Amino acid sequence: MSISVLVVDDSALIRTLLSEIVTGAPDMRLVGAAPDAYVARDLINQHSPDVVTLDIEMPRMDGLTFLDKMMRARPTPTIMISTLTEEGAEATLRALELGAVDFVPKPKLGIREGMAEYSALILEKIRVAAKARVRKPPAAGQRPTAGSLQISGTEQLLAIGASTGGTEAIKELLMQLPINTPGTVITQHMPAGFTSSYAQRLDRLCAMRVQEARGGERILPGHAYLAPGNWHLLVERHGSDYVTRLSDAEPVQRHRPSVDVMFQSVARAVGANASAVILTGMGKDGAEGMLSIRTVGGHTLAQDEQSCVVFGMPKEAIGRGGVQTVAPLSELGGHLLDHFQRRGRDNRV
Repeated sequence: MSISVLVVDDSALIRTLLSEIVTGAPDMRLVGAAPDAYVARDLINQHSPDVVTLDIEMPRMDGLTFLDKMMRARPTPTIMISTLTEEGAEATLRALELGAVDFVPKPKLGIREGMAEYSALILEKIRVAAKARVRKPPAAGQRPTAGSLQISGTEQLLAIGASTGGTEAIKELLMQLPINTPGTVITQHMPAGFTSSYAQRLDRLCAMRVQEARGGERILPGHAYLAPGNWHLLVERHGSDYVTRLSDAEPVQRHRPSVDVMFQSVARAVGANASAVILTGMGKDGAEGMLSIRTVGGHTLAQDEQSCVVFGMPKEAIGRGGVQTVAPLSELGGHLLDHFQRRGRDNRV
């Protein structure tokens, strides 16, 4: 059965380009191309599309306001069309908070040429979004709160990997963790230009200090380091310390940063003192790395299917035998804290 798609953008050129991309796909059907939120509302009520592509900057009602109203009244898988600017990154992250499944950056170069290069990416994201679980955004009182950890040290390390739906999943997980959580490294599939804004947003919301990794940092308790867009993040051991390293090596599983690259480096450097969590995402990046961490005695967890936006990455890791514990996102923090408490009594500070 074909995927029905509604394109919403105030630019006639972008509407035309996206419409051509969708109509050229044999498994998709374009139900409309709306120039503003009011026309989009009527088309959604008329056609109930499977996926909406939505521009952020529109006249009469901006994309964020429309997304908020739509997700509360009629949750629909939505892909944002975002600009590669700091302001665009902030708006895109807000859209993901409001329930958007994913985003596609607009090209930096000429619009038509750039969108043509992005056509395969756009179609892939539409197919993923059509299968995604969308939910109304949580109310302010429903945000998770941090647990407590009585013992901490520098021997243990936490690694987190995610993709589609991961920006909100990572935020929810980190908000469950206290300020003295073991040093943490994070890979989220995200392009350059967005990871700095994302790290700053996490830093404002979480007890831990969150920053975009620069390479060479000593990994300390209470600090989390996010892989920058277009760079692999690795962990290495220097004497008794864990430190970050960045690499511009070839993409792995089509991704740079790659969760597998990070997890495999953690298995080598940290061994049985590692804990790893794989969260929502499409594809299989991270599955081999999770198995590597479990093989050396590390503690491995995966988000369960019901709480995932897309169950692809956790499913692959579970299927390959790399996961010890599968739990809802809301319970992963508690599992980690119990493990850190049991393992931390003899840790060096």
